[in-house]
Amino acid sequence: MEDPESALFKFKGYYFNQLRLNIDNKLIKTLMAHLSAFGTNLYTTENKIISFTGTVWFQQILSLIYFEEHRKRTGSLDTNDQVPFLEPPPRLFATHLPYYLFPTGMKNKTAKIIYMYRNPKDALCSYFYFFKNVVLQLTGSFEEFSEQFLEGKVGGNLWFDHIKGWYEHKSLCNIQFMMYEEMKKDLRGSIVKVCKYLGKELSEEDMDAVVTQAMFENMKTSMEAISLLFLPGTIGDWKNHMTIEQNERFDKIFQRKMKDFPLKFIWDMNED
Repeated sequence: MEDPESALFKFKGYYFNQLRLNIDNKLIKTLMAHLSAFGTNLYTTENKIISFTGTVWFQQILSLIYFEEHRKRTGSLDTNDQVPFLEPPPRLFATHLPYYLFPTGMKNKTAKIIYMYRNPKDALCSYFYFFKNVVLQLTGSFEEFSEQFLEGKVGGNLWFDHIKGWYEHKSLCNIQFMMYEEMKKDLRGSIVKVCKYLGKELSEEDMDAVVTQAMFENMKTSMEAISLLFLPGTIGDWKNHMTIEQNERFDKIFQRKMKDFPLKFIWDMNED
């Protein structure tokens, strides 16, 4: 199996996907230093998506909510231009960064943050295919990648630490946690919730357009440039990948790492 760590850059304990960044290590360090220096100025007015997986979907949803030309398909910018990773000029951006790498300026609560989370078993499956088909063209097994995921030796580090780090500091931020599975089950209700949090009022016509275009099947056909990033997004897909032994091992680690963690998780499509 090709080693995922060979394509990762570690900065302050955090693994970046170096191939995706397509810039050298020195530039990454410079970028992070500037972000820290910008502090309050950078993080006072923008709305942000923070997630471990599922970011592309939420980038599309926010683009549909905020940009009329995107809803009506009259604009020329694609989703990654409207909701870029880290770049300061737009009002919206997305990141996979952990809490500890964010500047202290964001603690003034004027920036609105949305953290989208997904049950870690399906997150693991999604990440495996992302690495296999998009980033690294891995030829190894799911079992091997699963071990690296559980050790945090993948881009984004350890899933457990990422979500706990943000949740434990939620009182310092203006942050809304959104569950991926709830969005899949009730997309319209979830988008209404997002709009209310962001203070965005949409007409019924615009809301219908957002919901329709944010459906997975419509996004895959309308966003050919990044269609490889869209997996089926099925809730409970982990059952098609994990053996009984792998699932039991994962459950033990989850119970130990997430003991007393208050956010709920949905593991199966039929689960309430």
